[in-house]
Amino acid sequence: MTKDVIALTQRMPDPWSMLAGLLSGGPDKLVDAPGEGAVMRLCDDAGRPLVSVEAPLLVQVAGEAERLLGASPPPVPYWWTEARATTGVEDAERLAGTFAARLTSLAGGSAWPPETARSLAVVKTDGVSVAPASDAGQPTVDVLTDKVAVVIQDRPVVAMTAWLSEAFRTAANAELGLQIVSPAGTTLSPAVRDNLSNWPSRWVVQDERDGYYDGLSGAVLRWQHGLFAPVAVAVADATTDDPRTPVAASYQQVEETGERQLAVTFRTVHPADDRLVVGGALESIWHELTGEPPAGWGTAEPANLPWSPRQITDLAYERAPDPTWAVVVGSPGRPGLATLRVNRTQSGVEEHVTLAFGYGVDEEPPLDRLIRAAELLVTRHHLQSMLVQVRKARRDLAVPPRFEGPGVPLAFVLGAEEVRQMPGDRARHTPLSQPPVLLGPKARPAFYYPLPGDPSDLSGWQDFELLMRHLKGT
Repeated sequence: MTKDVIALTQRMPDPWSMLAGLLSGGPDKLVDAPGEGAVMRLCDDAGRPLVSVEAPLLVQVAGEAERLLGASPPPVPYWWTEARATTGVEDAERLAGTFAARLTSLAGGSAWPPETARSLAVVKTDGVSVAPASDAGQPTVDVLTDKVAVVIQDRPVVAMTAWLSEAFRTAANAELGLQIVSPAGTTLSPAVRDNLSNWPSRWVVQDERDGYYDGLSGAVLRWQHGLFAPVAVAVADATTDDPRTPVAASYQQVEETGERQLAVTFRTVHPADDRLVVGGALESIWHELTGEPPAGWGTAEPANLPWSPRQITDLAYERAPDPTWAVVVGSPGRPGLATLRVNRTQSGVEEHVTLAFGYGVDEEPPLDRLIRAAELLVTRHHLQSMLVQVRKARRDLAVPPRFEGPGVPLAFVLGAEEVRQMPGDRARHTPLSQPPVLLGPKARPAFYYPLPGDPSDLSGWQDFELLMRHLKGT
């Protein structure tokens, strides 16, 4: 199990400040920076990591510490430095806390959680050494089997940090699932939820009554055969007459708050061109629905860079033909979060965007702007398709470990090129009760298909399925 301690400092932790922090175990302990300086790690004689320290990150986006930690950081820009302690080893957590305390004392700022970083005294430890270079660059997992890697995250919000992103990548390369275990009360960032869709990866929530359960489905889980799996899979008294997996009681504690989310998923395909700037479609729809552009972006959470389509384009160009993934956030006053994936394919440059905005009980989603937003994507950004949903869910966009109703389709948009490839007037004449809205020029139209969009009525999915069958000719 690991315990994260984070220093939020006004000034960049210089090498001497980092060294002073890392000498929390005493002046006789050696310090090294393997992995090209990205990670520093102290281990015991048995090779078990005690504390690993990430490279300091300059955060230039307001609201990220509040969103992910519930902490009050220094004014932006500030530096975010993570230390990860192995709580299964005595004194490791105190060592990480003292590291953060020394860092904030020298560079100004505060630490999270505050109770772990109160002492500047040397932590007496025996047998501490530097991690081998071959190991220090790899993310530390808490349990590793031939099926899954298990990590334990004790944070208010399990975010797609650089460390967790690397854990996902390493597990995928080893053909393993990644299972994230967290205590009750923790939430997920949508960026993490979207990466847990492939079995056997899952979010495992500790629970007083049921032990463990899946935070996204509610299924009661047990550790069996080298991974967390639903109880009904291997419980001896499960019969063929009733093989259902029980749902945790905590997952079923639903509260009606009146909060809603507007979710948009779309795909664009651009011709490959040296003048292409990616991220423009996301910026257009964001500005149309909120009146302002995104606030920031990053390749992990916290999103640390001010919004810049040009910088995202440069990064995607450098990484091609490998894909580029980014998280995009809005200003604190209008909760918004998107993930952007850029791929170079035979068709051109593809952008896959998943976007959500949160609205309180006294706020109305801008449904009247959806058609205009869709037309901008069609006429300026080579939209291929788009699905808009509305759902009863939290305004802050965090994913709780309890049931939230599924989204209900509000509209579907088919791009001009996809319409052109369909025979006859199939795209124009559908079995839906409402006719589609024409977008773009009449000679090369795209179509916006309105759907019921009532969060209390899931029958909208029947209309959506009917539309998909018609468009596919089935």
